[in-house]
Amino acid sequence: MKKLICTLSATVLFTACESRTYEEISDNTPIIQVVTYNKDVKAIIDGNCVSCHSPGPQALTNYTQVKSNINSIIDRISRANGDPLKMPQGGSLSPAQINIINKWKADGLLEN
Repeated sequence: MKKLICTLSATVLFTACESRTYEEISDNTPIIQVVTYNKDVKAIIDGNCVSCHSPGPQALTNYTQVKSNINSIIDRISRANGDPLKMPQGGSLSPAQINIINKWKADGLLEN
């Protein structure tokens, strides 16, 4: 009986020490049939990119600008933390957001 209690205590102790977050253990693949700019991508770009990329030659304020720069966008958001070319500066998109942008490209960069 004492051995059983020790075994159960050790199991609970080691299980409780698990430190991975939900995002690390979950499948972040979006459950979206077809990704479109207006429905899925625009909110990600507006919330993470437009504050720095609004007026000027690197603007990402509309469908045409984002579509034209999709390869660069995917390159920059996919870089490792600490890379000086990683975007957005000072942070990172979630894996789910990156998956949505990649799926948008794979789906043909649809607007609506």
